[in-house]
Amino acid sequence: MEDLSLHLLDVAENGLAAGADHIEIRIVEETGKDLMTIEIKDDGSGMDKQALKGALDPFYTTKPNKQVGLGLPLLDQAAREAAGDMDIQTAPGQGTLIRATFQLSHPDLKPLGDILETLAILAYGHPNVQFSFEHQRDGTSICCWDSIESTKQTRTK
Repeated sequence: MEDLSLHLLDVAENGLAAGADHIEIRIVEETGKDLMTIEIKDDGSGMDKQALKGALDPFYTTKPNKQVGLGLPLLDQAAREAAGDMDIQTAPGQGTLIRATFQLSHPDLKPLGDILETLAILAYGHPNVQFSFEHQRDGTSICCWDSIESTKQTRTK
């Protein structure tokens, strides 16, 4: 994948496949620490220990009629290539939190891409799901978006 927005799209689609009604995406840049953290949190069905163990195996998938599941392995690879890491917190019935870190100055850090276009694709494709997004840089919010609030604003115009 050429940019991080495509990774976000793929991981969010995993949450949707797990029955999520709400997906939160946060990007936090801390320039003083030379660190960027991306979090994708959903309230889907979560994963048991066996699914979590297989989550980083590209030949493991829980989706019918698919032979590979590349979303999480590719995000993990992108993080490691930029001197970062990825962590998965999940439990059955508890949803999933994916946290990937990246060194901001690393030459192999992929560009963010068009995050807002990615969010629009998710929101239009899944109108009954609430998506929220925040992008912070050095403690200041530079972009916030919520699909429910956007729909309310559009309806009142």
